[in-house]
Amino acid sequence: MTRFPHDDFAKNYLTELLSPLGEVQTEHPISSEIRYVDVWFIPRTSTIPHHLGLLGNLVNHSALFEPFRNPVTRQNIRSCINKLFTIQEGLLRDNRSLPENELPYLWILTPTASSAILEDCAALEENGTSGIYQLPFTLHTGIIVIHQLPVTPETLWLRILGRGRVQQQALEELQRMPSDHPHRENTLELVYNLLAQLEMRRAQDEPLETEEEELIMQLSPVYLQRLEEATQRGVEQGLERGLEQGLERGIEQGLERGLEQGLERGLEQGTQQERRATVESLLQTRFNSIDPQLRTIIDSIISLPSQEFIPLLLTLSREELLERFNA
Repeated sequence: MTRFPHDDFAKNYLTELLSPLGEVQTEHPISSEIRYVDVWFIPRTSTIPHHLGLLGNLVNHSALFEPFRNPVTRQNIRSCINKLFTIQEGLLRDNRSLPENELPYLWILTPTASSAILEDCAALEENGTSGIYQLPFTLHTGIIVIHQLPVTPETLWLRILGRGRVQQQALEELQRMPSDHPHRENTLELVYNLLAQLEMRRAQDEPLETEEEELIMQLSPVYLQRLEEATQRGVEQGLERGLEQGLERGIEQGLERGLEQGLERGLEQGTQQERRATVESLLQTRFNSIDPQLRTIIDSIISLPSQEFIPLLLTLSREELLERFNA
């Protein structure tokens, strides 16, 4: 059974946010049974940047993260705690004097959780923030019910790992963030990669679950917004490059004529470069590499409007693309 791409997205996403702050290990193997911890974070510094909000508060010491796309079950919780204990035992074998507060803490991330499961775990909601539950201290475990978190900037980086409307709203908030935010661009790139993986599976006639189809519909507007931003950047870069070229030509051929020609050429080159980069990125994602035959049709592809060539690149097979654009 194919693993749902959200698993990889969650690991890559947490790695992207946490790697500047410390060591991040994904799918860390434990014991001879070949079990894995999704994400193990080890901080390099005790000072965590405020821009990570609530997520930053969770990583001021070593932490394990186990994100779930579907609501967590009792067996999921037992399995996660078992992995935590195995990790802790290994650390204590290496250093018997390791203080209790330096042992890793487990955070189970789930979109929803039934009150019955939380009661069975003796989980108590943490004062001050709804959606955060602590198990008895000895277990070193907390459960974050993402859909119960308040909709604030501090919870954004956790709500992105939710599902349905909660995740969609978080992604819309992400798009509205300043373009110079340290995690905005890379996080959006991970979202687009997730969309490309789902679209590729659909194009290969691989049956998708209803949840996956809904996620495609949910992420498509985000992707189109990204494309518009890329196009706008191309226009801006083209204008800037055009001004530079115009000034240079103005010295040789006259300032007025040089500016006009430079602006036109720079605008065209900037837009074409952004379109070419978009096409190459989609081809690379779909087919893992761009072979010589695919490279010969790139110029034909980018001659189409972006709203036409993007659906083709996401749905047509390699052979269909070659047949269409080599005609």
